[in-house]
Amino acid sequence: MANSTRTKNENSIMESASPLSGRKKAQQSPGSRSRYHVSAPGHCFRKVTLTKPTFCHNCSDFIWGLIGFICEVCNFMCHEKCLKTVRTACSCMAPTLVRIPVAHCFGPAGQKKRFCCVCRKHLEGNTAIRCEVCELHAHSECAAFSCGDCRLCHQDGSQDFDTLHHHWREGNIPSGARCEVCRRTCGSSDVLAGMRCEWCGMTTHAACYVIVPPECGLGRLRSMLLHPACVRICSRNFSKMHCYRISESCQNDLGKAVVTNRVFLQTSGKQVLKVFDGDDAVKRSHFRLVSIPRITKNEEVVESALRTFYIPDDSLDYELQDNGQQALHSNDILNRNGTPDEKAIFKENVPEAWLLRAKPQDTEVLKVYAGWLKVGVAYISISISKNSTVDSVIKEVLTQLGRQVQLTSRQMNQTRFYIVESRKQVVQVNLLLEGLPVQLSKEEYTNLLQEHLAIKSHLVTITHVYGSQGAVVVQITCFSEAERIYMLAKDTSVSNQQLTSLVIPEIMHNKLPKGGSPLLVFVNPKSGGLKGQELLYGFRKLLNPHQVFDMTNGGPLPGLHTFREVPRFRVLVCGGDGTVGWVLGVLEAIRHKLVCPEPPIGIVPLGTGNDLARILRWGAGYSGEDPHHILVSVDEAEEVQMDRWTILLDAQEVTEDGKENGFLEPPKIVQMNNYFGLGIDAELSLDFHHAREEEPGKFNSRFHNKGVYLKAGLQKLSHTRNLHKDLKLQVDKQEVELPSIEGLIFLNIPSWGSGADLWGSEGDSRYGKPRIDDGMLEVVGVTGVVHMGQVQGGMRSGIRLAQGNYVRITVTKPIPVQVDGEPWIQAPGNIIISAAGPKVRMLRKSKHKQKKQPASLKERRSESPSSSDGGH
Repeated sequence: MANSTRTKNENSIMESASPLSGRKKAQQSPGSRSRYHVSAPGHCFRKVTLTKPTFCHNCSDFIWGLIGFICEVCNFMCHEKCLKTVRTACSCMAPTLVRIPVAHCFGPAGQKKRFCCVCRKHLEGNTAIRCEVCELHAHSECAAFSCGDCRLCHQDGSQDFDTLHHHWREGNIPSGARCEVCRRTCGSSDVLAGMRCEWCGMTTHAACYVIVPPECGLGRLRSMLLHPACVRICSRNFSKMHCYRISESCQNDLGKAVVTNRVFLQTSGKQVLKVFDGDDAVKRSHFRLVSIPRITKNEEVVESALRTFYIPDDSLDYELQDNGQQALHSNDILNRNGTPDEKAIFKENVPEAWLLRAKPQDTEVLKVYAGWLKVGVAYISISISKNSTVDSVIKEVLTQLGRQVQLTSRQMNQTRFYIVESRKQVVQVNLLLEGLPVQLSKEEYTNLLQEHLAIKSHLVTITHVYGSQGAVVVQITCFSEAERIYMLAKDTSVSNQQLTSLVIPEIMHNKLPKGGSPLLVFVNPKSGGLKGQELLYGFRKLLNPHQVFDMTNGGPLPGLHTFREVPRFRVLVCGGDGTVGWVLGVLEAIRHKLVCPEPPIGIVPLGTGNDLARILRWGAGYSGEDPHHILVSVDEAEEVQMDRWTILLDAQEVTEDGKENGFLEPPKIVQMNNYFGLGIDAELSLDFHHAREEEPGKFNSRFHNKGVYLKAGLQKLSHTRNLHKDLKLQVDKQEVELPSIEGLIFLNIPSWGSGADLWGSEGDSRYGKPRIDDGMLEVVGVTGVVHMGQVQGGMRSGIRLAQGNYVRITVTKPIPVQVDGEPWIQAPGNIIISAAGPKVRMLRKSKHKQKKQPASLKERRSESPSSSDGGH
């Protein structure tokens, strides 16, 4: 903002070791009450009388007695004995202490109790927001003043690093968390207290974390975490929301304060002023409400406005102006109702809005930040005047630092302007474009992109083609061209198919730690109601967000392409059986392009049936388990192999004697993981599918979904289908005589219909014991809905018909079929089931309890943020 207030300091040079040196005058402004100064940057404490139970923000203990000390700027409350040990910077100074600002990705907050990291007050109502990448929570009106210190999750070519330091975040940690230094409780559910590293999960007191060694060991999850030093992405021209593939619809309007009434609120002895920070804030209608006594001196009004905007400067350097009119002078007394004082100003009417402006000065102060990570001070300050030039500033800075610098000036404690060394940087922006026609050549895709996106051939190159998925990856060597293509593709359709464009990071596989196996996470947020969205949020917090992918934003391909050169990795799929099949299908199609073609796959069950998750011990459904415990279980899981099957549906007109008489529709090939059903079983699935398509918003819980299945089953009680008359069955080239049945089911796993054992556990010398890796299918029949209900209740099993590895079915009439819960009506013809190449590697949850976490500083991991203060 060109006219917003700017930071000024009286000292020509100020180091981070003594950040208060230039603000003592501001803290002792005329007419102000006694202030208590501490070593922590920015705080302005005053003694208050406590009228309700209060906890210390420094040690998290209860404040006994009636006296406490509160910061007038950020509401930090503490004991008198804690004043000397306060190390947490005030909200007004925290942004200046961040050497490399990293923007937050704000979205709507969850339902759990949290505290604002800016004003330190409890979050409630619809004004609460949270960062999707780190554990920062704030009110929407406070977000503009939050510190830009989000986790640095990748390298962008300008600030490369190999060593990862702890990334500390204050507060919102479990109340039972213990300090790694003194071993006392450091968490609190009553106030914003305690510190936690957002990489390794270490927790400490605010006064203890300063003695912890800076290097982070990434904690218990280090073997599956994608190290930030191994990820590179040219992020210029792209927001963090784009880089992390976070849906922009969840981003709130953060700049505007939430005000429901434009009329000034009047309370006993108080009045509220609407204050804008410069002309640009007026245009944007971004203002803050400042509460002051009815009779107040100008210095106190300006000081209150500065505190409201979190500006730690001298109030004498600023003034309040009526919008386009005169300013308040130093001797003015603001009084809405008038006063006997002869100097009463604005006696008739207080202006509706005020502008906070910096007074013109002969010299200004610029903060200079070092352009490298390992440096002893956060910044130094130098004075400049109208005669100063860039060369003179750089020379003075080099005298102080002796190295390359980034010169910054601050507006509203947030905005920075950089002067950097002129150098050529290699630009390589990778975009994944999906939604194109399938099975085209590279040249055809190039022509298609030139036609619809007008790409420039000398700047854009297609590096990867995924013909079976209708997707290409383009590498662009110009930031502006990359931004143009990214935005244009979102509004472009090809062959009536909407394109999807995603920014893809590059994993530098040669920098991956030896023996590591990073985890690739896919989450379907539409599964399991809102639990999928909360899991997505939780995994982004615990891992690198570049390894967590939203399935509704491009499907599995973006994640698999990102990990294509990783020599060894694992996959975690959060969704139902259909989501797992989706991932396995795409993996099968592009495995020849992966260095690790067969990564083991774990499951978090978010669907209705979750039969595959059941037999792999991941449970019948997700019920709010701590995401950190889930990741530990994945790390300790054992690998097993599972068969996959290919189903060829060749629809042809078949006569009664079994002879084929021409094609009805093109052949269809699908993959099967769990089971394949024909008849009544598929008919119930089809009814459920149609009901979900009509009212998708109602199908957000397993309980409701099973109720719909039950209703569909009751409607079929009187229905009869002589299935044995409509099809012929061959297993391993042997004819199988079918009894009178209404449903035929082919099982690959010993779980069907939400955990029922359709094959049964009784021994039979004719058949072997079913396993998921035996290369055999179990063929079972059911006589109707009643029989299926008895199987679900554990009272009966199905009718065992055969066991084999090659199946041929001849269908003479249209019939409902379903594969892993996906139903449709199949035309008459032949259906062939055979093994689908190599077995897939799955992760089966270990039976034993999780290993006890080490207690060392680098390895201890506290409870994750998603599980604190209660479960889902």
